Amino acid sequence: MRAVQVVEYGKPVEIRQIPIPAPQVGEVRLKVLAAGVNFADLLHVQGTYQEKPPLPFTLGMEVCGVVDAFGDDSDTLEVGQRVAAFVGHGAMAEYCCLPASHCIVVPDGMSDSVAAGFLITYGTAHIALARRALLKAGETLLVLGAGGGVGLATVEVGKYLGATVIAAASDHAKLDVARKLGADRLVNSRIANFTEEIRELGGADVVVDPVGGDLYQKAVRAANPEARIIPIGFASGKVPQIPANILLVKNLTVIGVYWGGYRLFNRAALTESIGTLMDWWSAGKLSPGSGVPVDLAHAADALDKLRRREAIGKLVIRI
Repeated sequence: MRAVQVVEYGKPVEIRQIPIPAPQVGEVRLKVLAAGVNFADLLHVQGTYQEKPPLPFTLGMEVCGVVDAFGDDSDTLEVGQRVAAFVGHGAMAEYCCLPASHCIVVPDGMSDSVAAGFLITYGTAHIALARRALLKAGETLLVLGAGGGVGLATVEVGKYLGATVIAAASDHAKLDVARKLGADRLVNSRIANFTEEIRELGGADVVVDPVGGDLYQKAVRAANPEARIIPIGFASGKVPQIPANILLVKNLTVIGVYWGGYRLFNRAALTESIGTLMDWWSAGKLSPGSGVPVDLAHAADALDKLRRREAIGKLVIRI
């Protein structure tokens, strides 16, 4: 089968022919339909992600596929059933194996591309806002990087939870998509007076930041007293240092959110969150989208687009 593989850290990914895997005890094998592209995939390529599979390995953290075969003791699903899952790595291939218990049946009407890019983006947004920040209706939510997949999902989930949403992104096209998903205020994150602009809009009670770098510092200074600051990634390439003096003076709380970590210490929280999100989608409360899916042969181009921060919304690889 074809697979997008990391052969050497820091080098371009390669499309390689590797054996089709056989499902082990408790696993299912999926014929992959689509795979989500995430910022963490770039970290995997560089060898800087917190989890390092042995080289060479197949890239891709989330998948939508059709159940193709079973290992022993894994007959909870049916052959031909369409499912989505978080796999950590291995999704960007024609087949992948994973524990049957990690699979979520995809609702009728949800496309393969949407299903492949739904779990991490909307799951991160929901865990960050509903579980960690305890966002309340009427509060003001500032979303940095609001043109990316997680950023746009956070805009939409925050709006559904009743917040006034300020979307910050680096260009008009990204901000326009955030507006269509419900953002109340739009701010170009590249303006020199970013902090002052957010303060003039009333400040922020919750800040969700997938960008890091200097923008994090500006957002902290625009936060209201007792605000919650949630770093969820560092797309800028710079991990910000937390200004403890400002946290003290303004009584701020910094809350880390690593969605994938919950599968290791509290999978029930993920299951509950994803169930809630699927219910919202089925009720027409969420409008996840993705750009035109990229063919597996052009996976390297999709990763480059994400690296250059040119993508609007979620990128998906079509297998």
